[in-house]
Amino acid sequence: MIVPAFRRRQFYPILALAFLAGTLLPTPAVSQEAPAPGAQQEATLQPARAGASAQRIFAELISHNESRNAALRSYSALRSYAVSDPNGKVHAQEQVQVDYRAPETKSFSTLSGKGSPLVRRLVLHGLMNSEAETTSGKKHRDSTINNANYTFSLLGEQDLGTSHCFVVQATPTRSDKYLFEGKVWIDAKDYAIVQIAGHPAKKLSVWIDKADFVRRYQKVGDFWLPLKDETNVHVRFYGGKILTIDHQSYRINEVERAQLSVGGESAK
Repeated sequence: MIVPAFRRRQFYPILALAFLAGTLLPTPAVSQEAPAPGAQQEATLQPARAGASAQRIFAELISHNESRNAALRSYSALRSYAVSDPNGKVHAQEQVQVDYRAPETKSFSTLSGKGSPLVRRLVLHGLMNSEAETTSGKKHRDSTINNANYTFSLLGEQDLGTSHCFVVQATPTRSDKYLFEGKVWIDAKDYAIVQIAGHPAKKLSVWIDKADFVRRYQKVGDFWLPLKDETNVHVRFYGGKILTIDHQSYRINEVERAQLSVGGESAK
């Protein structure tokens, strides 16, 4: 069974960038506040409808995700990774094709890359390896968005892009760098996560002043899949680094359709 991205949210990007921030600059630079990750334009927060509750919303979310996960047998997509500084200087870029096959196989093929080989190897390839290991079950962190890890409070309703969403505050039940504190936007019709914005529940290092992330999702057919990740860290004396991941060109369940087509031809 595929585990949705929001259920095993890994903070490896933040940890990797924290290390990276100290390796890119040989001497301390003037500290600058990095801009917050770019979330979608949000409308005014409105009161929640009568009868709505955070627990009921998350129960619906889990139920709908289980149905979607059962139907998602495979996908492929293009991803663009970039590591930059707040001034827009790009240290490394890489474009890859990612292929997923249920229940637990995910592979990455590099299509192009440029910039620092060290950054690409330590940060980008390390991130891909970590994700593949998590999917296969070789690496697991209990970061599921559930009642054991979080308490939830319903803040209201809000339009985010084309989605009308419930907005819920997620507060971790323990201090753990693999959990987050922040807000979750949930589509009020599909009961799917549209956006998560927050920061780690535990300070990552005495050197890290700030670590924020935003993950946005898109609807592709009947499924909600990642659209864009932005992870922003600010390291004391060294300034900020930003990891951006763009997800595009999804092709869903093509392996199964191809197998059915071959099977149909064989039966003739």
